[in-house]
Amino acid sequence: MTLVSITSAAEAQEWRELRQWAEEHYRSRTFPKDVRIPTRPGLVYIPQEGVVRLVSQTPERREVFVGFITPGVPFELSNPERFELKACTHVDRTTVMWFYWQDLEQWPYLHQKIQESFRQQLQRKLLWLGNLGQRRAIDRLKGFLTLLIDEYGQPCEQGMYLPWPLTHAQIGDAIGATRVTVTRLLGSLRSKGFVQVLDQNLICIPNGVKLQPTPKKAASA
Repeated sequence: MTLVSITSAAEAQEWRELRQWAEEHYRSRTFPKDVRIPTRPGLVYIPQEGVVRLVSQTPERREVFVGFITPGVPFELSNPERFELKACTHVDRTTVMWFYWQDLEQWPYLHQKIQESFRQQLQRKLLWLGNLGQRRAIDRLKGFLTLLIDEYGQPCEQGMYLPWPLTHAQIGDAIGATRVTVTRLLGSLRSKGFVQVLDQNLICIPNGVKLQPTPKKAASA
């Protein structure tokens, strides 16, 4: 669930008030592409425009792609001992707002939606962990792509596509494989009709390919 899926006039009013409050209290900032967004534990961040890319940085200073955060989806960052979580902009002119939890109590409808969104994100993490537990790299790659398309995909003539590019190295880090392996496996999946590569290296899953269930469906199964 995203905060921008407004279902009532009261929620729409609270969303307008939230954005206005963030601007008036200097809790909103616009960033260029591929820069780190300053974050700290205890704050709730909500992109207003653009896309945020979450990455973890290992002790060896290697960055691993974790996921995307789209407009209206809240996120928090805490840093475990073994790695550091970072939020970076994935596209130009990404605007992010940030709040303390007590700030959000001013808007009860949105406060509830934020809590629901975090619960849904927990369900999504279980699917990601299940995918990473698969033994074969090609199965992890297929699961990774279908989960991304299921969550962020946009319709096109060929099927559903991811509207932002990812490098083979980023995909490899996310599924525990090398860049060379990802390139080879993507070639295999393309030859079998599981994926297509559109202009600007955007990945598409053609019509007829079954996607992973959404967290809501998985929870009710």
